[in-house]
Amino acid sequence: MQTTSPGVTLQTDRLELAASTQADIPELYAFLGDRNAMRFTHCDESFAACRKRVLVHEWFRRRDGFAPWVVRVRGTGDIIGWGGLYTDPFDPGWGPELGYYFAPVAWGQGFGHELAAFALAYARDNTAIRQLTAFAHPQNVPSGKLLLRLGFEPTGFVEAMNRNRFTFLL
Repeated sequence: MQTTSPGVTLQTDRLELAASTQADIPELYAFLGDRNAMRFTHCDESFAACRKRVLVHEWFRRRDGFAPWVVRVRGTGDIIGWGGLYTDPFDPGWGPELGYYFAPVAWGQGFGHELAAFALAYARDNTAIRQLTAFAHPQNVPSGKLLLRLGFEPTGFVEAMNRNRFTFLL
């Protein structure tokens, strides 16, 4: 069983995935706090809000065994994203979710697919998760297409979130 404890790095063909550290937060906030980059999802209103979100998710990693990974480019170590499996502590009730958040410099290069496909395999091989939920804003067409290509099924529109909901059975 793989783990993503602090200090452990997982790898895909082009990505390195690791638990978040306090040192990562400034680079994460550069895009997680960017209104344009996060226009279809949650945007952190301040550095403090981003720090809180990242650190609370890390607490959930200790509890659940999974949480969003910091996504780096293999070879350079540049942080380009944050995502993977998580149970959302700030919007509970949806169960385990798949989510991905990328800096604009990483858009359109297939990193979302690479991260999401790895997360699905990780969930299957390393967790007791049997169903995942994912959300995509209706105007975020690439994200919706990505979820469908991975095998997620559309399960309706959540008006309160202004998001399409998708589910995946493992």
